Amino acid sequence: MKSVIIIGSGILGASAAYHAARLGSAVTLIDRQDAGQATGAAAGIVCPWISQRRNKAWYGLAKSGAAYYPELITELEQLGESDTGYKQVGIVSIHEESKLDKMEAKAYERREEAPEMGEINRLSPLQTKELFPFASDEYGSLFVSGAARVEGHAVRDALIRVAVKLGARKVTGNAKLIVEDSQVTGVRTETEEFFADSIVSVGGAWAAELFEPLGLALDIVPQKAQILHMHVEEDSAVDWPVAMVPYGLYVVPFSGGRIVAGATHENDAGFDTKLTAGGIHHILDKTLDAAPGLAAAEVTGAGTGFRPSTQSALPVIGRVPGQQNLYMANGLGSSGLTAGPYLGKELAKLALGQPIDIDLSLYKVEEVFRGK
Repeated sequence: MKSVIIIGSGILGASAAYHAARLGSAVTLIDRQDAGQATGAAAGIVCPWISQRRNKAWYGLAKSGAAYYPELITELEQLGESDTGYKQVGIVSIHEESKLDKMEAKAYERREEAPEMGEINRLSPLQTKELFPFASDEYGSLFVSGAARVEGHAVRDALIRVAVKLGARKVTGNAKLIVEDSQVTGVRTETEEFFADSIVSVGGAWAAELFEPLGLALDIVPQKAQILHMHVEEDSAVDWPVAMVPYGLYVVPFSGGRIVAGATHENDAGFDTKLTAGGIHHILDKTLDAAPGLAAAEVTGAGTGFRPSTQSALPVIGRVPGQQNLYMANGLGSSGLTAGPYLGKELAKLALGQPIDIDLSLYKVEEVFRGK
């Protein structure tokens, strides 16, 4: 049995821990519980197929992530987890006609290799409101039936619970690398030392400091996201589709009338957790333009999270330069909820010396390190 230490328990680390435990590894999962972790704050949409991003490496990973979710959720349910935070409810992408034309064309083009996206229907404003009653009378939409909603903390917690059932140990602490003869052999926290065959860093926006003792500077920066929580008085059994609205924002309705809307993409805010008037205004202004029916919704709260971002806007995965047993994955940005579980599976296999299904040359770890 190989052993592995995983540093970071966001959706990527939780998935790596679950899959490593499923593969029979002795797993130690360490996290210091920083405020503002992206996974804990996030709720979002799994629907990469209508994205207008042209980068094929990004799309390939996001597509694989979306395709993997149903299999993963079935596994978790079979292992006793009913609250996974994931449900296929479809999406209405509410935009002006010219944008919908491009989305529709891209959707039909991609469905040939992604049948899991399901039905594609162009909807009039009236048809859109029949599915999503908050929508404007001014905009039509594109409906894709295979899209899903996902709540970050729920799927993360389900993955960790199952990993623990399978023998993983969960530790709260500030992990620092143990280095012997220039090679990382383990991790120490405030109270314990841990050694393993493989050490994995999935620390998200906070990961840079872990590598400083190795003389490596990690070019991963936090991208701040502000997220708004609302409530509407509706039938608790209703499952509306999620909605995509202009400027990259989304509206995610949950049963019981709970609504999550967001999120901002702030690249120069650092780790500032405060809610801002400008951020909340941006969410409300753009959301209510496409979904004015939410104007009467009760605002029940708001939060912030920090996505890990790279200069290329692509994630990285692989072995850390100069190290034999230290691996990492990072930089998923706003694609974390979509691709995180799938990338975590691949990372677990990589750290355990098993064949993987992705081309590491597309997501080079070397591109986010400076120094040494």
